[in-house]
Amino acid sequence: MRQLVLSTLALCAALLTGSPAMAQAARYELDPDHTTVAFLVDHIGYAKVLGMFRSARGSYRFDEATATLSEVRIEVETASVFSNQRKRDEHLKGPDFLNSGEFPRMVFTASGARRTGDRTFEIAGQLELLGKSLPLTLQATWNKSAESPLGGPLRKPYVMGVSARGSFKRSAYGMNYAVSNGWVGDEVPLIIEFEAVRQ
Repeated sequence: MRQLVLSTLALCAALLTGSPAMAQAARYELDPDHTTVAFLVDHIGYAKVLGMFRSARGSYRFDEATATLSEVRIEVETASVFSNQRKRDEHLKGPDFLNSGEFPRMVFTASGARRTGDRTFEIAGQLELLGKSLPLTLQATWNKSAESPLGGPLRKPYVMGVSARGSFKRSAYGMNYAVSNGWVGDEVPLIIEFEAVRQ
């Protein structure tokens, strides 16, 4: 009888606290000072223009023990686009490209990831841009997780570093400017580098 009572109590505790994997899935927030979202776009075949977004935020959950990723959300402010040329940046913010006035954010979301190696993952999610949400897959590398040496004397944050790459066709989102004549490339490779702080 005593054993039955103990088993019942253990079952109730498990139901209340959730599974071990879920209990260990920590929430991470991207450090805006160490987050880069950049892109490359071909210019008339001569060279690729490198641009970036200077404002991005996001979060996700990750369980180190099982390498399980979930609840991924990265938001990018489209008006923060920067390509080191003022006139071009204004054009990129306008209706021919990002249309930042009407669509101020570009958002990537994913519910999980497939592990492809010891520290590599395939993250199949959705990219919302210009009012459309289409599939986007990122190839990600988990670079490092450790206490940051840059923390204060009382608390050193636990930081996870990630490199991710992906690409999409801008015409799929209706961004068709200079696609047909080949002056501006349709394929947009993405370069994402970030450090995220465990909460």
